[in-house]
Amino acid sequence: MKNRMCTRVAMLIALVTPLLIVTAGTAGAGEGDESNGHEKDGHAPITVTVPADCTQAAAFTPKDFPRRARVDNKWFPLRPGTNFVMSGTVVDEQGVTHRHQIVTTVTDLTKTINGVRSIIVFDRDLDNGELQESELAFMAQDEDNRVWNVGEYPEEYVDGKLDGAPSTWIAGIARATAGVGMLPKPRVGTAAYLQGVAPKVDFRDCAQVVQTDQKVCVPVRCYHHVLVTEEWAPLEPDGGHQLKYYAPGVGNIQVGAIGGDNPEVLQLTALTRLNGKDLAAIRGQVLAQDRRGYRVSPNVYGRTPVAKCAGCS
Repeated sequence: MKNRMCTRVAMLIALVTPLLIVTAGTAGAGEGDESNGHEKDGHAPITVTVPADCTQAAAFTPKDFPRRARVDNKWFPLRPGTNFVMSGTVVDEQGVTHRHQIVTTVTDLTKTINGVRSIIVFDRDLDNGELQESELAFMAQDEDNRVWNVGEYPEEYVDGKLDGAPSTWIAGIARATAGVGMLPKPRVGTAAYLQGVAPKVDFRDCAQVVQTDQKVCVPVRCYHHVLVTEEWAPLEPDGGHQLKYYAPGVGNIQVGAIGGDNPEVLQLTALTRLNGKDLAAIRGQVLAQDRRGYRVSPNVYGRTPVAKCAGCS
């Protein structure tokens, strides 16, 4: 997310077998550093030892989830109708930098996956203004306020035409397992946690909390008490790592790249609440993609129940 950059991410990566030592910094609006462990604006180094892999943070048990889907975790709230625009750049395989944008809408639709009613989040990934991927992501929160990733249906597009959804994974199908999208009480020093695994599509994502209580400025505004996590895919070592910045009551506001073949840098450039008409239009697009999924991915997505509208009469 870019336009203007009030916070910059500067990163240095060094590989030490079998651990990864990562040092990262954020540049803010020009104020000096404060004491360690408190809010920082300016260069606030992140030094953390990141393991090469991760484990499940908790058992995924359907009885631990409420019957009505809700996600109100402080760091990862999903309020239906919220629309995020993340803008920035990504570098392709040839080293060319592209304008990159991800538009995310929290819908009022749900889908039951692996026995858990989950909220459908609609992501559209644009490269130089052209749609590259349209994804339905499924998120659920357990009674301990732990947010789970329970599946993804990402349609890929080439020259504006649907080119399939080969990376689809759904927890409980083809040995795929749900993972944690956000901890209930994230703290520095907690173990790296699994964000999801799907052996059939070589998907395995990890995350770890690396910093808290930061001040980060993005085009929308400056945020305090920001949480920073690091994410990586052990099965894709050339993909590098990402730093993700989460503002309390908002969610992800910034993404930074640490190495990797296709580094991506994003900032929150727009945050709005959709009116009833606009949300209904998004709902229609998501329901159409949901129906299409039964044809595009019959062996995985085709085994899920249809999406339902949580707030519709």
